[in-house]
Amino acid sequence: MNDNLIQDILKYVSLTESDIATLSKYTEQIDYKKKEYVLKENSFCRHLFFVEKGCLRMYFINDKAVEQIVQFAIDGWWISDLKSFNNNTPSDYYIQTVENSRVTLINTDNLDQLLNELPKLERYFRIIMQKGFAAAQLKAKLMYEMSKENFYNHFCSSFPEFVQRVPQYMIASYLGLTPEYVSELRKKKL
Repeated sequence: MNDNLIQDILKYVSLTESDIATLSKYTEQIDYKKKEYVLKENSFCRHLFFVEKGCLRMYFINDKAVEQIVQFAIDGWWISDLKSFNNNTPSDYYIQTVENSRVTLINTDNLDQLLNELPKLERYFRIIMQKGFAAAQLKAKLMYEMSKENFYNHFCSSFPEFVQRVPQYMIASYLGLTPEYVSELRKKKL
C-alpha cells in the first residue's frame, strides 16, 4: 500500500507507523489501463497523482489541433494540473496513461486534512513542488539555449528510462520537435 509514496516521503521527512496509517487514510490507489484518462480538459482537477508504477503524460491540444505534451510522470513522480487543483477552475489539460499504471491519489479536501494531522508533510510537499518548478525552469532555459539536436541528446542522456518507455512521437511532442526530426536524430546516433 503506497510503498513508493512512503519511500519518497522518507527521503525528506521521517514517518512513524502511526503517520503511515494516517497517510493511508487520506489516499486512494487506483489501477489504470494503458491510454486511460485520469483527467480531461474542461473538467476540474481534484487530485494530486503520485505514480506508484507506470507512466502518465499531461498535454493540451494546441491551436493547430496537435497534442503538446508538457509533462511526463513515471514511477515515483507526481503529476497534476496545479492551476485547476489550487484554484478550483476547469483544466486546460488532459492527463492520460502511457502504460498500465498504479496511481495514488490525494484529493483537495483530504490533502488539507492530511496536512492538518501531519504538518511535517508540508515540508515534503514544499520540497517536491520546488523541485518540480526548478525542473520546469531548467527545461525552458535549455529549450532556448541549446540547439534542437543538443536538447534531444541532453534529454536522452538525462532520462534514458523515458527513451525506453515512451513512444518517440511523444518525446518529440514534449521536446517541441517533430517526430520526423527525432527519427533523424535517432538514426544519426546509431
